[in-house]
Amino acid sequence: MLLKAYAKINISLDAVGKREDGYHLLRMIMQNIDLYDLIDINKIDEGIRIISNKPYIPTDERNLAYKAAKLFIDKYDIKSGVEINITKNIPVAAGLAGGSTDAAVVLKGMRDLYEINVSDEEIMELGLKIGADIPYCITGGTALCEGIGEKITKLKSFKNHILIVVKPPFGVSTKEVYQGLNINKIYKHPNTEALIQAMNEDDVKFVSSNMKNVLENVTLRKHRILKDIKYEMLKCGALGAMMSGSGPTVFAFFEDMLKAQHCYEKFKTKYNEVFITRTI
Repeated sequence: MLLKAYAKINISLDAVGKREDGYHLLRMIMQNIDLYDLIDINKIDEGIRIISNKPYIPTDERNLAYKAAKLFIDKYDIKSGVEINITKNIPVAAGLAGGSTDAAVVLKGMRDLYEINVSDEEIMELGLKIGADIPYCITGGTALCEGIGEKITKLKSFKNHILIVVKPPFGVSTKEVYQGLNINKIYKHPNTEALIQAMNEDDVKFVSSNMKNVLENVTLRKHRILKDIKYEMLKCGALGAMMSGSGPTVFAFFEDMLKAQHCYEKFKTKYNEVFITRTI
């Protein structure tokens, strides 16, 4: 089975509380973009074998796709093994849910491969055990995600909007970013309802001007280059620019493909991982 695992961006990310176990309670608008890994899943006699086109991708139990396969095999008492070939295009440690989307596709793909009759909700519950973004990655599209990411409300599609995505040459630890977030020092929260309303009306200008990610308070303070990237994107004619997830990837919406192309070419001279894409 050859499947696409799509990246996501956050159009808003708000922290609204904290659980006793230390996890933050979130309200996020998530959106798939047309940037994806290719996942090829095949049955083998036994074990879990991960292959990737990128040498830095772990091929053992550190890989979320491996964890997803093991969970599925254990849960549904699968007697054979699985080989998972990952053609990696989504940057890693980037705030784009690259590992989570691979794991989500493995869970969905193995369900089909082994013809196990279970609902999306059941595999979302399974996926939550290994990553908070996995339930969203299973449903995809445009969605409001709450709790630690497991409460998902589908929203009207916000597809076909032009984006430039820039990943600078370093990663960030999601765990460390959340540890550095002080909820009491968030002075400006996103207006999630207004953003949802604007997305319902397909108003990309309002969305671009009002999108907000409270994790920028942490990551931008540590990595000032991200502020420079945002500034350069706006100088190129972007409608708005923001960091996705815990970073360090920055994305910008464009109304004009020529301006987007110019911006892409400008950033390509500085960074390896630059993409021109669309919401889907």
